Amino acid sequence: MTESFSFKNHELSPEHVPCGRVRYDLIPCLATDGSPVAGLYAAWITLDNPAQFNSYTTDMIKDVILSFRRAANARDVVAVVFTGAGERAFCTGGNTKEYAEYYAGRPTEYAQYMRLFNDMVTAILHCDKPVICRVNGMRIAGGQEIGMACDFTISSDLATFGQAGPKHGSAPDGGSTDFLPLFVGIEQAMQSCTLCQPWTAYQAHRLGLLTEIVPVLQSDGKVIRNPLVITDRYLDEGRIVYGEPKHGEALAAGKALLQAGKIDLKPLDVAVQKMVTQLLLTMPGCTSKTVESVRKHKLAHWDKNRETNRAWLALNMMTEAQAGFRAFNEGTKESREVDFISLRRKLASGEKWGPELIESVLPRKGR
Repeated sequence: MTESFSFKNHELSPEHVPCGRVRYDLIPCLATDGSPVAGLYAAWITLDNPAQFNSYTTDMIKDVILSFRRAANARDVVAVVFTGAGERAFCTGGNTKEYAEYYAGRPTEYAQYMRLFNDMVTAILHCDKPVICRVNGMRIAGGQEIGMACDFTISSDLATFGQAGPKHGSAPDGGSTDFLPLFVGIEQAMQSCTLCQPWTAYQAHRLGLLTEIVPVLQSDGKVIRNPLVITDRYLDEGRIVYGEPKHGEALAAGKALLQAGKIDLKPLDVAVQKMVTQLLLTMPGCTSKTVESVRKHKLAHWDKNRETNRAWLALNMMTEAQAGFRAFNEGTKESREVDFISLRRKLASGEKWGPELIESVLPRKGR
């Protein structure tokens, strides 16, 4: 006779009440014939703040941490899918409204926030299950950082990838300065992190940042590739232009095609489910160990730098971050950045940081 056996509960906070903007869903794994596999699942963790491009608030970060721990402990979960709600964004980073209205000028508070943020990245990197980042739109700033902490990325070909820090008063020290050079090399990482010019999904794939890109735009009953991007492989004056944004008349025509078309993310979901099936058909222990071993290259940099980066980012809330996040929050759609030239001139002349300096460089109508 088999003795009865009951599992212990290893949840860190089993009575936690979620904020309601991070969803945790169990989706059945599929066999190779497409049929659901009874009793085995992919845990889908979804950032559900589409009105603010799935930017994460303090409460959402807590829920992401606990969701990844929950998935890691779940004995019937094969893999984790980390994604965002809607069609426009996976995640655009921290919630700028919260930054500007609460954390700006409060470095001690922001240090506590960054402790949570660091724990979120670490929760992804320590998850006992392989993690797939399903990119349904923009993956920018902190969104890029938590995305790179994942093990695989499968993306809509309409998505964009990049950083925003130096344009908005921060540094991409929440993971990008650690992870991005491992993906794309030092110089490409330097360009992305400092200039904050976004990559198309095709550029990101060519540089090695993504596992797979999936066309999701329907036009005249057919699925077509991103019409805003050059997707033919050719050289222009000796320069590779594959994956670059279109310009001029070609861009205008592409925008019209995008506007007339319909986004259907079902092909993206099929690609994600296919990867889950591939992971399903491996030895669970061997796969977990392999994932952990490959992650060590990210963790070596992350563990070395995250605490000193946290301290700097907190202190920066007194100066450039305060100005940058307020500019983004208080500015218009056309102008969400400080007056960089005026700021540099004032600092070069010896003006001290303070309320007057910050107010003088914020965007104004007509500036």
